[in-house]
Amino acid sequence: MQTNFTPQQLQDPGVAESEKILRKCVHCGFCTATCPTYVTLGNELDSPRGRIYLIKDMLENGRPADEQIVKHVDRCLSCLACMTTCPSGVNYMHLVDHARAHIEKTYKRPVMNRFIRGLLAFVLPYPSRFRLSLTAAKLGRPFAPLLKSVQALKPLATMLELAPKTVPAKSRFAEPGLHKPATEKRGRVAILTGCAQPVLKPGINEATIRLLTRLGIEVVVPKGEGCCGALVHHMGREEAALEDARRNVDVWTRELHDGGLDAIIVTASGCGTTIKDYGYMLRLDPAYSDKAAVISGLAKDITEYLTTLDLPAPQHPANLVVAYHSACSMQHGQKLTRQPKDLLKAAGFTVREPAEGHLCCGSAGTYNIMQAEIARTLRDRKVKNIEATGASIIATGNIGCITQIASAAKMPIVHTVELLDWVYGGPRPEGVPAPVLQAAE
Repeated sequence: MQTNFTPQQLQDPGVAESEKILRKCVHCGFCTATCPTYVTLGNELDSPRGRIYLIKDMLENGRPADEQIVKHVDRCLSCLACMTTCPSGVNYMHLVDHARAHIEKTYKRPVMNRFIRGLLAFVLPYPSRFRLSLTAAKLGRPFAPLLKSVQALKPLATMLELAPKTVPAKSRFAEPGLHKPATEKRGRVAILTGCAQPVLKPGINEATIRLLTRLGIEVVVPKGEGCCGALVHHMGREEAALEDARRNVDVWTRELHDGGLDAIIVTASGCGTTIKDYGYMLRLDPAYSDKAAVISGLAKDITEYLTTLDLPAPQHPANLVVAYHSACSMQHGQKLTRQPKDLLKAAGFTVREPAEGHLCCGSAGTYNIMQAEIARTLRDRKVKNIEATGASIIATGNIGCITQIASAAKMPIVHTVELLDWVYGGPRPEGVPAPVLQAAE
């Protein structure tokens, strides 16, 4: 794609990087076939190629964002399916992130939209605030139909509908501390506690720590870590995201120097995609660029790390058919497609992949709140494809997908690591049916 940025514009590092990305696009349109919003809405401006044209026009002309570009960029899920499809290597992720930051700086959103986005940024990255908000949601749930009748208040109604009816008790595994291996020490890792996940489903990290310590891995839950920054990053709140990244880089660098780390384990693939991008996000910060690159290199999804270990023979029979849902941040963001399925098969599960596995389920961070109608359409399409596999359970690697799919699926959905922990000696995950024992011939 030909660009016409001035030398003055290219002095801005963000613009210069975006210009390089834009020049790689050859207008081929392959991305339209795998873009969930284009497939759903059929509007060229709701495809990656269409958004690229809008972003190019905005940046080249050095103008503030307008209502049209905000509408279509806001509809982007950041699922990154377009990057998997693109034959030219266009880094759409970095381009749309830059566009969102530009929108945040130059566009004044309607009052209620600003309030809801601010509320999400204030609550979701902080486990204590999030837990309190879910408790309050019980009182507010009866008012959801009333809120839904007002267009500007629909996201608040969606929040109430998505909130779980019960909130699990706080887990001791979410507290800073050291979990020693049950056998001879074979390695040492840090684990990201996260923000929403330990509130909604603390059992995921509990299963991870149990499994790793049984395998001889020492697991540290570092003091001082917090949200990875993904939520505010995708809102265009660039400085807030970078502050989150710097804090975590400092915490993990300290652990790396104090006791050594083989990896930083992440059990929410959305967080993993962001942490693996810390090196890029902090590339312009001389105090953090090198440290952030090291941390990004250490970040591993739990399934990615488990494939590097010698796993024992399964202890519990796993005669169950599992539908594996590959989260967008796993398959498109981190390019991890084989590892989770290989681990499940080695553990004895029959793994089935649903049709249209490349399409997003509609969760995408806060997307299912802010773009609820599109998100529900994608969710229903995803659930229909999953249920067509005939599986008895669903496995995935991202808490957002778990919450989204569980709101419509008739079968239980669990994290992949919960199934692996069970098969290799841990408790059976809640909701998972007992396996059918095969009769001896």
